[in-house]
Amino acid sequence: MGDVGDIPYAAFVAPGLMATTAMNGALMEATFNLFFKLKYAKTFDAILSTPLGPADVAVGEVSWSLARGLMYAIGFLVVMLALGLVLAPSGILAIPGALLIGLAAAAVGMSACTFMRKWQDFDLVAVVTTPMFLFSGTFFPISVYPEWLRLIVEVTPLYRGVHMLRSFTTGEVGPTVLVDIVYLGLMGVAGVAITSRRLRILLLK
Repeated sequence: MGDVGDIPYAAFVAPGLMATTAMNGALMEATFNLFFKLKYAKTFDAILSTPLGPADVAVGEVSWSLARGLMYAIGFLVVMLALGLVLAPSGILAIPGALLIGLAAAAVGMSACTFMRKWQDFDLVAVVTTPMFLFSGTFFPISVYPEWLRLIVEVTPLYRGVHMLRSFTTGEVGPTVLVDIVYLGLMGVAGVAITSRRLRILLLK
């Protein structure tokens, strides 16, 4: 399909797919499983009968999501290396980068999950994630969009993740990567804090 600037198209798309995989893997783990444990298995009621609190539950669930995300990230990067799609040594940073994307997705997904009341509510997850997947620069540069749409895309978490991983794997690491890191880190911290508060309300009422 040609190149995108000085980058082969496959090397352009691969980090975008890696970012999407990191987001979706963590999000699914942190929403469907959490909802089942919260509403049906009553796992957290049992956990809170121990010295652990809601904050420990939130951190533990996010940590498990990140553990699975680590396996996805390593596997994805190994395939990219085998296919010659990592163009710079800084590509190794794509692993912690993918974990940061997973942290943000898992934490926000968990916080949203605490507001869900039935399985049908999960349709909203696809409503949010599908447009992000299609428009967050995974398959083509967002410079092709009108200015107003480009500005909207730039504030979505998946775009920040795609931009960060692509910067690492192509070696084009600039100051804007710090924006990606801070953005995703703050999202993760905020999501864990909201989840902890919501679990306290739901489980200790």
